[in-house]
Amino acid sequence: MGRGLAMIISASRRTDIPAFYSTWLMNRIREGFVHVRNPFNYRRVSQISLSPQVVDCIVFWTKNPEPMLRLLPELAERGYAYYFQFTLTPYGSDVEPGVPEKSRLVEVFQGLSELIGKERVIWRYDPIILSDSMSIQYHGAKFQELAERLSGYTTQCVISFLDLYSKTRRNTKHLSLSDISPVDMEAIGQVMGKIAQDKGIRLVTCAEEVDLAPFGIEQGCCIDGQLIQSLLGTPLQVAKDKNQRPSCGCMASIDIGTYNTCLHRCTYCYANSSQTLVDKLAADHDPNLSMISGQLTDGDEVRQRKLVSLRSLQEDLFEKI
Repeated sequence: MGRGLAMIISASRRTDIPAFYSTWLMNRIREGFVHVRNPFNYRRVSQISLSPQVVDCIVFWTKNPEPMLRLLPELAERGYAYYFQFTLTPYGSDVEPGVPEKSRLVEVFQGLSELIGKERVIWRYDPIILSDSMSIQYHGAKFQELAERLSGYTTQCVISFLDLYSKTRRNTKHLSLSDISPVDMEAIGQVMGKIAQDKGIRLVTCAEEVDLAPFGIEQGCCIDGQLIQSLLGTPLQVAKDKNQRPSCGCMASIDIGTYNTCLHRCTYCYANSSQTLVDKLAADHDPNLSMISGQLTDGDEVRQRKLVSLRSLQEDLFEKI
């Protein structure tokens, strides 16, 4: 049998759907579709099917999946394959002001792992930031502490290093962050690689060009074709996502999130452009509407994405044999 393309939903690189919009997401799953505005063309809206007959896998990105835990049994009953990218860093409220207390999140991580299996909860120590107070030694100690508590609850950890774009420098000015050199990256990789190996956790990088292979750290991918294949029990044609950075190894997916709607208010965030806009769009959220913020208007151009799941293609093939 030939290999096919899978339809993967990303929920979401643009905002934390499990933390803030899980009720909305389940309402959309029950109704079978979602509307997503084009971030570069406001009037152009995609209608995306969320039918389990079309969706092969959902990848959740979150710093706090606790509000969604009660909905996972229904998600499983409806036949969806899914896994979580769970970001858990040691930073305080000066860096991540809207994120819950980290000891509590460790417990949430452990509980989620026990509920759905450690292979489906990917730990993200991301992004790594450097300053006088958050040094290489700081990260070594904090990564050690977290790895000890998460060992046995995950099989993989993803790391990446903060890129200090102009907006990021402005928003993190109070932290006096340092640029991270390749030498710094190698020093951090050497420390973290040893810790991860000792704790039985596979350590990979996300969209990084630096080679940390000498420290046992591979280049990873967050929309992971191999993991999705194992969840589906089906071989996939892994098409690279052309919308991501060249160093990103993720397979193609469709993101159903909306920029400027995440309420974690992380100072390093690239998905929020201003707090004023975040407050406005979050206030326009209604869990019963078809998009995260606001609703369709008369001037919108709605296009239905034509999507077919790999499983549907295979079922049709078997019926013809």
